[in-house]
Amino acid sequence: MTDLGSRSTFRIEVEEELRQDILPYWLRLMDRERGGFFGLVSADNRIDREADKGCILNSRILWTFSAAHRLLGVPAYREAAQQAYDFLRSAFWDERHSGLYWMVDAAGKPVQTRKQIYNLAFGIYGLAEYHRMSGDPESLDRAVRLFQDIEAHSHDRTHLGYIEGLTEDWQPIADLRLSDKDLNEKKSMNTHLHVLEAYTNLLRVWKDPKLEEQQTALLGIMLDRILDPATAHFRLFFDESWHSRVSRVSYGHDIEGSWLMCEAAEVLGFEPLRIRVREIAARMARCALAEGLDPEHGGLFDESLDGKPESTDKSWWPQAEAVVGFLNGFELTGEQKFFEAAMSTWRFIQAHFVDRQGGEWYWRVDRTGRVPASRPKVEPWKCPYHNSRACMEAMDRLDRLAD
Repeated sequence: MTDLGSRSTFRIEVEEELRQDILPYWLRLMDRERGGFFGLVSADNRIDREADKGCILNSRILWTFSAAHRLLGVPAYREAAQQAYDFLRSAFWDERHSGLYWMVDAAGKPVQTRKQIYNLAFGIYGLAEYHRMSGDPESLDRAVRLFQDIEAHSHDRTHLGYIEGLTEDWQPIADLRLSDKDLNEKKSMNTHLHVLEAYTNLLRVWKDPKLEEQQTALLGIMLDRILDPATAHFRLFFDESWHSRVSRVSYGHDIEGSWLMCEAAEVLGFEPLRIRVREIAARMARCALAEGLDPEHGGLFDESLDGKPESTDKSWWPQAEAVVGFLNGFELTGEQKFFEAAMSTWRFIQAHFVDRQGGEWYWRVDRTGRVPASRPKVEPWKCPYHNSRACMEAMDRLDRLAD
């Protein structure tokens, strides 16, 4: 059994990190003149007030403050969630074709209008959480409309799964990539994982038979197409017919996916599927622990190719997901090594990622924990969702363990 004192200290620290470091930082980034939140902040906390604003960043902020207010009841968190929701409606929502734009300028004018399914998924995730927090019926209606957009335009009825992206008016698009480092392929693990995550949150507030059917099929795709049964790692990119296109491993996505699939199966409530997912999730967590953790310096490596880390630098978000995924592994198996891995990763975060003077977490550190100066604190991909969610999940799981 784990030491009760270490559990208690762990629980206190994650709530303090959430309340005192992460959330106050993002409250300061509310753009009270033009709406939404500022879209770019340097590593030394200089705000670029004219930077474009990304929809993924806005949707993840919407989720963060909605979940934080639902959990902690702080009025400022509700105000921030409201600001993110209002900006999503006024700036990112495509009133002509439906769906969400990818990027707007600082004033809220669309500058990149493609329909990326990953982006719509985070819109659902944030809107469903805002509805959970507020009971607002319009936010639920918008989440449902995004679900319908995905199913109408992206769902592959022949090979199953979802096509990565489309044009503003839902036509095929030549460049499907989320970012420059991705492959230009029809399907990816990343998009499917976060559609699964979004549908799970929508199911919490909208028990629709079609949504349950599609979520069940999607979880089957994660298990049967995306997961490599020989290695217990996710494969990352696929053509339309699910032929894998790269052998790279993403430890952060593996450990994140292990607990998100458990969550999806729990919400669906089908016991045989739940049992299968829990067994696979435990195996994935064991692999991440054995292969992804840095035995010398601590922390979780980002990715590997042919069994070796592509870089020994470590990014903020795999560390956050490792805390949750290893706690989930401990709950699934009772194996002490998972609790110890969650604790050691948290210690690595506290020692190297948290900016004690400026707030929030740094994007990346090198293997020994030094912070490169080049990566911003905030940009379209750098957000409060991974680290705030890790704190909230850890609070909940540590409370369950105490009970």
